[in-house]
Amino acid sequence: MEKKIFDYSIDADSETLKQFVECYTHDFVVAAALMPDAHVGYAAPIGSVLITKGYIVPAWVGFDIGCGLIAIRIKNKNILEKIKKNIDKIYNQVNRNVPMGVGEYNKASNISEKTKKQFQELLKKFQSKPHDKNILQFLKSTALKHLGTLGGGNHFIELGYDGKNKNEVWLIIHSGSRGIGHKVAKKYMISASGSKTQYEKTFPLDVKSKLGKEYLNILDFALEYALLNRMEIAYKVIQAIEKILNEKLKTELWANKNHNHAILERGKYIHRKGATPAKKGEKGIIPGNMRDGTYLIEGKGNPKFLHSSSHGAGRALSRNLAKKQITIEQFKESMKGIKGNISEKIIDEAPMAYKDIDKVMDAQKASVKIIKKIKPLINWKGK
Repeated sequence: MEKKIFDYSIDADSETLKQFVECYTHDFVVAAALMPDAHVGYAAPIGSVLITKGYIVPAWVGFDIGCGLIAIRIKNKNILEKIKKNIDKIYNQVNRNVPMGVGEYNKASNISEKTKKQFQELLKKFQSKPHDKNILQFLKSTALKHLGTLGGGNHFIELGYDGKNKNEVWLIIHSGSRGIGHKVAKKYMISASGSKTQYEKTFPLDVKSKLGKEYLNILDFALEYALLNRMEIAYKVIQAIEKILNEKLKTELWANKNHNHAILERGKYIHRKGATPAKKGEKGIIPGNMRDGTYLIEGKGNPKFLHSSSHGAGRALSRNLAKKQITIEQFKESMKGIKGNISEKIIDEAPMAYKDIDKVMDAQKASVKIIKKIKPLINWKGK
């Protein structure tokens, strides 16, 4: 049977395309697609979809298992104006409520009882299936304190608006499974490769093997954990706004989606490394950058896109190049009118480090329909 291979990438360099070819030429790959935001990663490009049969590849899911986005609509009378008037107070209160950045932890006392209960249910489910005892112990000792925390890099919290409704604002959060996902991903990438130094490559696991069953179990745990983490962050942001405005917020969950995963569908494993699921009618979230905001979309279920879309705009400059080429003055100028942490420490996240989100959206209009564009008002990032 001939493999289905699709390439929708924009301005992809030779290394990205080479990685993609190296991935889909494996015998266990039945289909592959490169999204418009694709750029070089390790093992597989960021922005790739790889469908396999009988095997799962930990490196194709990556370190940040369950990385994804949540969108919540907040509907209160004149909420936009109230937030604008209290923008500094809200910004500071969210910074107090949510630990942000690499290595940041939460106190158990700060985590909501609802989230703690759901975490224990996840842990119980994990224990009931094939697992590594050391990983279980790690989860019991460490996983809880990562909940309600935002990572570094391109992870963010954002409050935005659509420019049409003064009684509505949107909370967008981009985060994943934090140190938990990274720790278990590394363990199984090393186990699959048999090397402690050369493991960031394509090493498959037979899904029926002991290691394969263990990885699938911890993968499911981490994917659910990432969804839970974003919900807990959202609770804390909403609490912060309520405290400053002294009013109860009316909220509605629009979507909570992972874009780093491998999921079983019809006997095959769909690996998405930085790609958003886009089945017919399925809601999705595609951020551009700190300045240009986020698109809320609905999937069209296009089989030629493997029912997927981009997970963002995609990097135009590597982090190292961005730090060399972008000045702090350029960064500040680009972010005029948006409250945020505009500093040298996150200059590699400046808007000009990313591709043009509108071009990326245009390149995937056969896969997704734009529902709404959210403009940033406040942006939080870990240092």
